[in-house]
Amino acid sequence: MILLVFFDFITIIVVTKIQRMKKFTLFLSVMLLGFIANGQNLLKGKVTDAAGNPLFGAAIYERGTTNGTSSDYDGNYSIQYTNAEAVIVFSMIGYDKVQMKAGNQTELTVALKQGVEIGAIEIVGSRRLNRTSTETPVAVDIIDTKHLMDVSGQLDVNQLLQYAAPSFNSNKQSGADGADHVDPATLRGLGPDQTLVLINGKRRHQSSLINIFGTRGRGNAGTDLNAIPVSSIDHIEVLRDGASAQYGSDAIAGVINIVLKKDVGEFNGYVNVGVRNANPPSEFDINPSEDYDGETRQLSGNYGVGFGEGGYLNMTMDYLKSDHTNRPADPVKYEGDIYRNQFGDAAREDFGFYLNGESKAGENTNIYFFGGFNHRFSDAFAWTRGADEDRNIPEIYPNGFDPHIQSIISDKSFSIGAKSKFHNWTMDVNNTIGSNKFHFYVDETLNASLLEKSPTHFDAGGFQLLQNTTNINMSRLYNDILSGLNVAIGAEHRIENYQIFAGEEGSYATYGGYYFTDITDSLGNVIGQDSSLRPGGSQGFPGFQPSNEVNESRTNIAAYADFELDITKKFMVSLAGRFEDYSDFGSTMNGKIAARYKITDAISVRASASSGFRAPSLAQLYYNTTFTDFVAGVATDKIVARNNSAITRSLGIPELKQEKSVNVAGGITAKYKALTLTVDGYYIKIDDRIVLTGAFYSDDPDIGADLQKLDVQAAQFFTNAVNTTTTGVDAVLSYFKVINNKHELRFSLAANFNDMKIDDIYTNDKLKGKEGTYFGIREQYFMLASAPKSKISIGVEYSVGKFFSNLRLTNFGEVDLINWYDNGDNVVDMNVDNGAGGTYDELDHYDSKTTVDLTLGYKFRNLRLSIGAANLLNAYPNQHDPGYTESGGLWDAVQMGFSGPFYFAKLGFKF
Repeated sequence: MILLVFFDFITIIVVTKIQRMKKFTLFLSVMLLGFIANGQNLLKGKVTDAAGNPLFGAAIYERGTTNGTSSDYDGNYSIQYTNAEAVIVFSMIGYDKVQMKAGNQTELTVALKQGVEIGAIEIVGSRRLNRTSTETPVAVDIIDTKHLMDVSGQLDVNQLLQYAAPSFNSNKQSGADGADHVDPATLRGLGPDQTLVLINGKRRHQSSLINIFGTRGRGNAGTDLNAIPVSSIDHIEVLRDGASAQYGSDAIAGVINIVLKKDVGEFNGYVNVGVRNANPPSEFDINPSEDYDGETRQLSGNYGVGFGEGGYLNMTMDYLKSDHTNRPADPVKYEGDIYRNQFGDAAREDFGFYLNGESKAGENTNIYFFGGFNHRFSDAFAWTRGADEDRNIPEIYPNGFDPHIQSIISDKSFSIGAKSKFHNWTMDVNNTIGSNKFHFYVDETLNASLLEKSPTHFDAGGFQLLQNTTNINMSRLYNDILSGLNVAIGAEHRIENYQIFAGEEGSYATYGGYYFTDITDSLGNVIGQDSSLRPGGSQGFPGFQPSNEVNESRTNIAAYADFELDITKKFMVSLAGRFEDYSDFGSTMNGKIAARYKITDAISVRASASSGFRAPSLAQLYYNTTFTDFVAGVATDKIVARNNSAITRSLGIPELKQEKSVNVAGGITAKYKALTLTVDGYYIKIDDRIVLTGAFYSDDPDIGADLQKLDVQAAQFFTNAVNTTTTGVDAVLSYFKVINNKHELRFSLAANFNDMKIDDIYTNDKLKGKEGTYFGIREQYFMLASAPKSKISIGVEYSVGKFFSNLRLTNFGEVDLINWYDNGDNVVDMNVDNGAGGTYDELDHYDSKTTVDLTLGYKFRNLRLSIGAANLLNAYPNQHDPGYTESGGLWDAVQMGFSGPFYFAKLGFKF
């Protein structure tokens, strides 16, 4: 808790200095452009193990100086040294150290022999130390973020993974309240909370936000990956396989492990600027107010120093500012159907700091620590309020108004641990604490019930989540059992706390202002007036009320065992089992078996089968609020009732329980010289998925009386209600070729084909016959649209001398959503009662679309200049009537999003 108070203090300082930082950013950018480093000698090469397999993460440094670097995923490195007498050290925990004079060498390959195993590298999905990703029995992608930052225009983790990992999908939302501020992300089309995120192998806390609106992640609370600066990351490991038996709750779809940098003696970073093209192709019915928007500026720096005995301390600072994009529909063509004058990406301003360190604390013990904070201010467009609505006061806004939902998001974490060698066992003891806080504000708005006295800015309250995890892990390799047996055992204790805090009174209260309408006779003569109470609360986002406040905690304990046995040099089998007990819903036991067989040295087959689970999040258990929803453009007040509320129990909604899964996967890996290919199929069956129900309305003859007691028009709940089956195939191919020792060519293909089916939707006895509302056809399509049917990415990189280039084509498969459009043509002919007096007659179909990204660059001595465009050819999803999309714009939040090309210039530096 002391650490969190310290981070809060730092955050306050950062916010008060943010304007000064803008001037500093410009000054530092100019200084970097004019800075030329002193000339040094350059040594490059590869670090491998004794068998010739590349080692990533090995430390390479010049003894007695701060010059240092680390090897990348392919084992490659490059280091500057002072002179021929310099001693270059090659070191990796778990291997014997190698030291040699540089001489006048320019290229050197070094093989390290396996030695002491304290803290040796561990790839996600396997607890065997120093097993490479190609040797694991399950699919693991290793994404070199340092390289991707040089050759791509993506500036945050979500967008970087969107175009680098085949089964990862994330895009921007608009008009989706909190989801506009944190991009929901999915793996293999499952929920954002069904993917576990680790940092340096330790569990990362989730976002406190639970998604209520939007296409992706409805009813889920994911992890805010964008709170981690890309410049702090060495590489990202994506385990595409169920792993609850190894890592616990949430790992149904897989695991994303973010590995932080540990370079020393090098100052590196980026200065990025970019802008969006605000003009979609001519067939789109929009009337842009300007040619360009979404201006983006980013400044990041990373520096590492030696720390203690043979250790390191690596630090990163990152500042990112991005303005709104706006793509409103043409009001002339869509007169009467326009519900949003402002539609586009939220504006954001981020400042982040991260550190990663390790040092020896004895002959057989290392102390390590990492963590940081991110402060984000975000401003998103809400739905338009018309001039003549009862939600507007003409004396304040004569032409109506467009509220803005703003948020201040504070994300903090710190992890500390010790690794030690103890009687041939490697032991790791760790504690990780993290928190995420959302504080909402509403600007350019009003409380209509206050009439012309209403303020136009409100504090709307918010929520926060704190998580503290303590664990102990032990592993040992028995080399004399067959071809090697690795045993790993461990235990974990976790505490979670979730809070909702109220906003100021005016953000939620109703004060008594009235709205008057004329009463006319059959001839149109005014014969009187009718009055109704104006709605209260801040328009756009009503604040949380004191009655919404919660402060709830839970604990869980876990124990696991993990075995990997190399029966022969070609055949290995792994077994894992994990028991967890939660204070609020009980216990669960899960297991996993996986195997890999080398047909030849170049070809292997692998397979796995496991059970999995996901505990209901505290937000799903306790979130509750009153909000304004738009149904076909009509504002409706609704509540989300928490799971243990009186209204939930009166409708027979049971207590939430865990989601359960069965994962089966199998694939083949092949490597021939510079060509690598992996193909993996998967089957994921999930029972008792937790969903947010559709809205039950107060005029329902069976349950309406219960809702009328709450004085609301409609209510929704979280409940276990759906079983799904997901099948698919991932394919990844890569090729690297050096031609005439001069030209370098890289080719990559990453493809995902994904199909989800909803097997069952079940209700309780009291709500039998209301399945169309409980989890109706629209909600079903939102779940199925969590990922396109396919995503295929083809990349070609070419470099010669100091010139480099990157071309990437990404094809997004088709997506279908149900809209609110009922014109009687029965295109789909579903005719399911939507609970609001209408039927679903039509799909919003989004055809397959392809984006093109292009980067051109040139390397100077210490600088790398890149220019390019993401979505160069201005691709957009299909256009639809804005009166009936979920977003209120011409597009829903699908595929490549709705902001068009991003043109950028990037200056990378390394000193």
